[in-house]
Amino acid sequence: LPIGGGVVVMLTRMKKILQIDLRNRMAVVEAGVPNIELGRALAGSGFHFAPDPSSQVASTLGGNVATNAGGPHTLKYGVTVNHVLGLEVVLGDGSIVQLGPVADPAGLDLVGVLVGSEGTLGIVTKIWVRLTPNPQEYRTLRAIFNTVDDATNAISDIIGAGIVPAAMELMDQGIIAAVEEAYQFGFPLDAGAIAVIEVDGLPAGLDEQQRRVDAICRKWRAREVLQAADAKEREKLWKCQKMSVGAVGRVSPSYCIQDGVVPRTRLPHILRRIGEIAQKHRVRIVNVAHAGDGNVHPILLFDERDRDEVRRVLAAGHDLLEECVACGGSVTAEHGIGVEKLAFMARQFAPADLAAMTRVREAFNPSRRLNPGKLIPEVDRDNLK
Repeated sequence: LPIGGGVVVMLTRMKKILQIDLRNRMAVVEAGVPNIELGRALAGSGFHFAPDPSSQVASTLGGNVATNAGGPHTLKYGVTVNHVLGLEVVLGDGSIVQLGPVADPAGLDLVGVLVGSEGTLGIVTKIWVRLTPNPQEYRTLRAIFNTVDDATNAISDIIGAGIVPAAMELMDQGIIAAVEEAYQFGFPLDAGAIAVIEVDGLPAGLDEQQRRVDAICRKWRAREVLQAADAKEREKLWKCQKMSVGAVGRVSPSYCIQDGVVPRTRLPHILRRIGEIAQKHRVRIVNVAHAGDGNVHPILLFDERDRDEVRRVLAAGHDLLEECVACGGSVTAEHGIGVEKLAFMARQFAPADLAAMTRVREAFNPSRRLNPGKLIPEVDRDNLK
């Protein structure tokens, strides 16, 4: 989205997987490679690229780097920055620099600075990514709850018990209905929430982890806890979760998906507040969440032909993000700030913090040619202190 004109640089044709180096647990890819294509290229190798955003069919690895994308399995394995070893970057003056790849770099972590910078510091063209060994076994569970409160309390208790699942995902009743219409998985339409919980690792400990997860879910009144019977059923269950947002298109002509994060123990509160905000603005909101790390994705349903409804949706989205900040969270977990959330940066960060971010941008991009007007509110150059 160019602000005030400019040139849009497209990297979608840079889609080569340049090298897969299993010996060093590393792959080298161009920025336009879709996330899922790297996964397909690694099939059968015993390794995978851990960040798996729900948009992985379409989102590119360069885009994942730009927004520091997450996904269901980031609870245990970490977000994109934890799996990037090196970057090739074009700076605003046209120079090309390579940062990394080395396992334990000396000096400042410039790769960490670039990941999540949304194109404001440089144009990432090549990425060295870390490959993760596949777990020996999985246990993928589907827990059905009568209320969202019960589901979120169970999720918090699982972490509190010292269990770190690979993923814990949540779908509320509205999403369940859309997914069931789209994929006929057999979800009960009267359920208040469904949690998808996956533990993985060495076979020896998984049965005990599964037993403890099952017990905690039943403590919070789960009416059913089922295990995926085989790899095919596990794949279908994850497909339903990852394509849940797309399924919303069956129940609404338009939708707006928000992206916020709160401390995990505040999940019951934020989901209750989302319901209150929906009532206040007379907007229908359904929810899917990477609940294990507090990442909520409220989906606001509307008809863009109705101007009053559009106004109410925007107001509701604003209130949602304000509540995330009030809970001690953030207005974005993985989708980035861009332009839409720029005004919230001053609510989330002190002036000194924003000035420090601006100085970093000035060091990489003094001409401000790269993605101007994004991520960081403009600050007067003469007052940078």
